[in-house]
Amino acid sequence: MYYIGLDSGSTTTKGGLFEEETLVDQYLIATEGDPRGAMQEVIDFFQQKHAIDADKRRLVTTGYGRKLLTADLVVTEITCHGKGAEFLFPGIKQVIDIGGQDCKTIQLNGKGTVTEFNMNDRCAAGTGRFVEVMMRTLGEQIEKLDPFVADASPVMINSMCTVFAESEVIGLISKGESREAIASGVLHSIAKRISSQYSKLRPKRGEEVLFTGGLSKSIAFSNILSEYVHAPVHRNELSQYAGAIGAAQIGLKKL
Repeated sequence: MYYIGLDSGSTTTKGGLFEEETLVDQYLIATEGDPRGAMQEVIDFFQQKHAIDADKRRLVTTGYGRKLLTADLVVTEITCHGKGAEFLFPGIKQVIDIGGQDCKTIQLNGKGTVTEFNMNDRCAAGTGRFVEVMMRTLGEQIEKLDPFVADASPVMINSMCTVFAESEVIGLISKGESREAIASGVLHSIAKRISSQYSKLRPKRGEEVLFTGGLSKSIAFSNILSEYVHAPVHRNELSQYAGAIGAAQIGLKKL
């Protein structure tokens, strides 16, 4: 039996495919305002690539668009991220997930079960979208974030409202500050905000953290985040798929 976990995000849609307990494939596409279509495309990709008959697979959905398709199981994203984090980093108890439109800090019991969490989904501050807007204002692509900020001394950004921060960045440029230093300052400002959110979970000082979500691809930001949470921050090449992997894992146990 195959298990497909679908994580429908505002920016990207992720899929994880398990054959029983083995992760055999993963797939990510841009949501582009069509979460239903994006999820169906991921399903079609898996079924065609691996020649999976509809009666030989189980589907579990999570994320913003989780109720848009008929699924065998629908699970909240916090629960899925917990299970996905446990799969990627067994025994981990602290998770920070930064998606396109929200930021989640999650505390686990060391076995993938969520014991506490908080979530910022009312404001773009501290999200991947915020970074994307700031980088566009600086005239650089977010994919080039790490080499862009390498060795730059940060110029701190005071505002965390996307609109006001964009104006502040433009003002700093007009004053002659380097674009690289401003970008570094943006990352430090985000890390500071997230560390405040994270501290509400009352984590043990120095306890390891797994960083998930799209922004976890940035080594530079991972290192900055580690400074602010005063703990080792780990990344995984599949960190962006944590929600989808967790959804499939839950399906494997419950279906």
